[in-house]
Amino acid sequence: MIKPLPITAIPPEDEALRPPVRAFLAEALAATPFQRVHSWMGFDADFSRALAARGWLGLTLPPQYGGGGRSPFARLVVVEELLAAGAPVAAHWIADRQSGPLIAKYGSEEQKRFYLPKICRAEAFFCIGMSEPGAGSDLASVRTKASKTASGWRLNGRKIWTTNAYRDHYMIALVRTSGTSEDRHSGLSQLIIDLTLPGVIVTPIRDLAGEAHFCEVLFEDVELADAALIGKEGGGWEQVTAELVFERSGPERIYSSVVLVDAWVDYLRRTGQASESDLATLGRLLANLAVLRAMSISVTGQICAGNNPGVEAALVKDLGTELEQQIPILIADALGSQPDRSIPGELIRSLAFVTQLAPSFSLRGGTREILRGMIARGLGLR
Repeated sequence: MIKPLPITAIPPEDEALRPPVRAFLAEALAATPFQRVHSWMGFDADFSRALAARGWLGLTLPPQYGGGGRSPFARLVVVEELLAAGAPVAAHWIADRQSGPLIAKYGSEEQKRFYLPKICRAEAFFCIGMSEPGAGSDLASVRTKASKTASGWRLNGRKIWTTNAYRDHYMIALVRTSGTSEDRHSGLSQLIIDLTLPGVIVTPIRDLAGEAHFCEVLFEDVELADAALIGKEGGGWEQVTAELVFERSGPERIYSSVVLVDAWVDYLRRTGQASESDLATLGRLLANLAVLRAMSISVTGQICAGNNPGVEAALVKDLGTELEQQIPILIADALGSQPDRSIPGELIRSLAFVTQLAPSFSLRGGTREILRGMIARGLGLR
């Protein structure tokens, strides 16, 4: 049964990271041509390397592999500042958020020594191979199969909605190494795949916003070494559920649209034309953001305590997604309620981009239906 999340405070030593990160961002982003509203989907390898040079990637990874050896709270503080500034973090995002911690926890010594220093230096970018065509968010329906060979594994199958696969170096994929899809959670394993290997075909998928960060990845008789297996064979389900806690509970689940909120608030301040309705809408948004942020911090505290708050993370993601999708609607309604106002072009462009992107918020990291099923089970309702 799910328990109430305790109110948790970020430790002072981690809060102390905020001023230097803000100072760096103020300088680094002033000369960087990109749209702030793209934020954690903005891909800039040079920016990621600049973060790495300051020790702000791999903060939670062990020092002997190049990491910072700090708690997840340290990364949370850095991530909040990056997203609030609209920094282009997509290049290192997956590796820093979950691939690195996954390898640190389940990987072999050889894997740790090879991959983790590269992640900390922003020299190895990762994507996630979970979703498959026709399976939706039902990860247990995996049909991509890795068959044992004399030298390792032969991989065949297909992954979809794989963010930035055409730009990344590696994928960590959930695949079936024994049994069939009817076996559900048993027989699943995780493999590290070099995306330059023969037989790997990556096809970008263009979305409504004109972006092409989603990809479909086809594997045709891809030969992998024994060392590609992470953890133990058949342990993939346990590993992937632990990994998803990092994916579902972070600040990106509530801050994807926050740059749009900032742009709208700046517009209201400059014009001095905030109506009572505008103020009520803003109050509603900020109240929801404050509660969700507190929940995200509490989940981080659970991770620090060594717990696996999968249901709690699903709750944060579901509620956060709902708010993120409401933000462009509420702001559009507010702007449309006074059609005689002169609205800056940048605000209109930001609103249009987030509006087009918002449908994807309830797909990435698990669909609303899957998450609510998890929450219902955690509450003992099914």
